[in-house]
Formats: sequence, structure tokens, C-alpha cells
Amino acid sequence: MEYGELIDVIGEASGDLDTGTAPQAAKATLQTLAERLPGSEAQHLFLELPDELKPWVRSSSDAGAFDIDEFLGRVARREGVDVETALDHARAVFFALGDAVSSTEVDRVAAALPATFEPLVAEAQHRHANMMRADEFWDRVAQRLDVAEATARPITSAVLETLAERIAAGQVHDLMVQLDPLLHPPLRQGLSSAGADSRRMPLEVFLRRVGRGEGRAVDDPALVSDVFGHARAVLETLAEAVSQKDWQDVAAELPAEYRGLMPVRPG
Repeated sequence: MEYGELIDVIGEASGDLDTGTAPQAAKATLQTLAERLPGSEAQHLFLELPDELKPWVRSSSDAGAFDIDEFLGRVARREGVDVETALDHARAVFFALGDAVSSTEVDRVAAALPATFEPLVAEAQHRHANMMRADEFWDRVAQRLDVAEATARPITSAVLETLAERIAAGQVHDLMVQLDPLLHPPLRQGLSSAGADSRRMPLEVFLRRVGRGEGRAVDDPALVSDVFGHARAVLETLAEAVSQKDWQDVAAELPAEYRGLMPVRPG
């Protein structure tokens, strides 16, 4: 594939990039990808790319051991955009890579990246990612609560952050593998803020922390009842977004008093 064709594919796949801005997305994504790949794999990719893209794929002796969240953060900083936009652009660039290089090379790149890169790898392999997109997740929460998506987003973040404080770190990481990267930040924040007593958090404390995360007044008499409904809506959506096994593992970590929050996922 020629350089101009690849840029056109990026623009078509993204929906918001033209021939003037698509190269910026390609440069930011490829430079970051080269930092993540082992040097030998970056060299293989280098050899298959159009000459105009080769300067952006500089191999190094060691791959940086960062996950998709750091990857998208680097792309966003290089482009000067937010992470949500960076994800859309990176998807488009990976889709174009699937056309620009051999399927063997695409598979090699995929094998060199961790499981959290699934949204990008699926684009390069031109297949549907078995993952609920963040906008669909927020929309389902919004529908359950009969609120706007703009309201559902901070509610979702508050519940996921508090859940990440309450359950084991390994289980949080298992959830992130199956969730859209745009849903990762509150989970990571919950991991970083979890204290020694977090895993013994009673239900009322859980709900009050969610309310605090939503910006609610702690002395609001309706806080616990309102937040219970919010938490239930987010957890119902989470149960739909991850595998039955991982949902059962989450539910198993919570004591009986949480049972009313936890939807039963059909087998």
C-alpha cells in the first residue's frame, strides 16, 4: 500500500481526520507503537511500511513494558488531543496497518502486545472486538437510570472506582482486560487509593464513597438510597460487559449484604 492510500484509509476509518491531520495521528500512534514493541519486531514492521512512515518507527533494544492506558496517554500527548480522541485515532491507524502490512506481520505485532490492547489489535486484524465499547456502556447506564449520558459517565466512574477499592487487585486487572480502555481510569484510581481496610468495606460505606465520588453532599438524607440505584445500574451493565466467570468472581468477593446490588447473570 502506498503512503497516500494508507492516509486515506486512516481518514475514512476515523471519520474525523483528513489528509492534513491523519498523518499526525499516524505519526503519534506509530512512534508510540515502536516504543512498545521489542526492537526486532519494530524492525520487521519498519521493513513493511511505506518509506514515508519509516522515520516514525525507530526500534530500540528493549520494549517499554507499558499497557494500553499509557500507550493512549502517549498518543494523546503527541497529538495534543484527549485520550478518547486518541483511542479513536489509534483504532483508525491500526485498521490501516492491517491493510498496509502482511497478515503475518499483523499477527506478530499482536503477539507482542498484552491482552489489554485487544481494541487495537482487533482493528489491525479486521475483526470485531468482543468488547463492549465505553459509549455503549455509558448509554446502558443512562437508559437504566433515565438520565443523559453526560450524567451517566461520572456515575459510572464513581461506582467503578469504589468497586476497584473493594475487590482484589488481581480481579480488577482481569476486568480491565475485558473493558474498553476509556473505562480503565476509575479502576486504576480505585486501585491506587485502596487502603488496608478497603476489602472489608461495609455496604453503606461503599455507597457513601460512591456518592462522594459523584460529588454528592455526605449529609444528604437521600444519598444512600439514590446511590444504591446508581450502583445497581452500573453493576448490571458491568455484568453484561464481562465474561460470566469474571462476573461471578467479582460477586464472590462481596459479602451477603451486597447481594441486592449484584444482578444474577443468566448462565
